[in-house]
Amino acid sequence: MSAPFQDVTVLSLAEQLPGPYATLLMADLGADVILVERPGIGDPARAFPDFFASVSRNKRSVCLNLKHAEDKSAFLELVARADVVLEGYAPGTAARLGVDYESLRKVKPDLVYASISGFGQTGPYRSRPAHDISYQAIAGVLADQAKHPGKTPELPLGDMSAAMYAAWAIAAALFARERTGNGTFIDVSVADGLVSWMSTLLVPVMNGGSIVNVTESPGYGNFACADGGVLSLSIAHEDHFWRALCGVLALQDVAALGHAQRVEAAHTLRPRVMEGIREKPLAYWASVLDQHGVPWSPVHALEQVARDPHFQVRGLFAHVVAADGKPQMHIRQPVHFSAYPPLPLTRVPALGEHNTDLVGRKAS
Repeated sequence: MSAPFQDVTVLSLAEQLPGPYATLLMADLGADVILVERPGIGDPARAFPDFFASVSRNKRSVCLNLKHAEDKSAFLELVARADVVLEGYAPGTAARLGVDYESLRKVKPDLVYASISGFGQTGPYRSRPAHDISYQAIAGVLADQAKHPGKTPELPLGDMSAAMYAAWAIAAALFARERTGNGTFIDVSVADGLVSWMSTLLVPVMNGGSIVNVTESPGYGNFACADGGVLSLSIAHEDHFWRALCGVLALQDVAALGHAQRVEAAHTLRPRVMEGIREKPLAYWASVLDQHGVPWSPVHALEQVARDPHFQVRGLFAHVVAADGKPQMHIRQPVHFSAYPPLPLTRVPALGEHNTDLVGRKAS
């Protein structure tokens, strides 16, 4: 095998973000991911070409109208040759189209079928429409932010966590199928995934315990430098990291304070840390903090991330020639396998580009 998912075929009926990112993870590891898109418009995310491109490399595209008998028949022929179907419709939609798990397992008995939805296939919220911020809200992710209203989160944590749970669950189901010969239905809820990610906060609360207070530590947060640069310090509960920082900032009078004491005195300690960091430029701190073993990182603007030498050495970025002949930068699969080299990246498919190859006729 040249890739972990070699010879695995995935049909994707999912649009926007969670499903496409899940299938991107699989495509980057060798799966043949076929986007089954609506004729004429395809995935609505195509209206935002750069966004669509970010999750659509290494895939193929066919256009099929699942409400039309001929296209439905072509889709079922693809199902018969596939290993996985992933859909991201609202609960009940796949059944109405006749492409739900119970219908498709008659065509492919050992099919692995995954559904990604906001609140899952069951429960009183199953039909409630929502976007990522609402899933974060109900899972408790925004509880602290609600006390200090401000800018809403930019990273769609719910969508990304659901995508990773879906990819992980599909991989687990394929592994189980190798041993048992059985397919399965997978119900992935965006909200459920976020609740699971909140385990270290929710479990203590549910059991009447206490939460490890990290963010209130005076050595944890973002700090402005003399030249306008910003760095993050990530001293959580570790006393030795705090002592190292105090040595750098000449705060020996508070170096012996333990975590609980630091949190209690944060209102006086944090301004002292801020003042110390403000005295020197970012380049100075980059050298000194590394030298003294203080956990930190620069706060990059988005355009700085791809220029960071660490990520470049890690081989995280690659150029792909787009359909218009222009180079387009993409982010590689971030997990390294010693047994498998990184696969070459292929460009984002045009809408219905592979209809002739896969269903024997051009896209309508």
